[in-house]
Amino acid sequence: MRTILLAPKAVAKAAALAAGRPEERWMLAQPREVRRSYVEQVLDRPDDEHAQERWMLQQSDAVRFSYIRDVLDA
Repeated sequence: MRTILLAPKAVAKAAALAAGRPEERWMLAQPREVRRSYVEQVLDRPDDEHAQERWMLQQSDAVRFSYIRDVLDA
């Protein structure tokens, strides 16, 4: 998954079509910089149990609201 998240937009977009879970599709649809920050701040810190929540809270309103719209309300 790490490789796909760091891939160019076209690759991530194609992978999103095959993703099974809404949160995977959402993440793969994000700009490369957002995906890269997720890898660095969450995936690269497996021992930090709050990394994912911390990462989401640090994102812009647009990113957080798109998660609500595309994942939670889907």
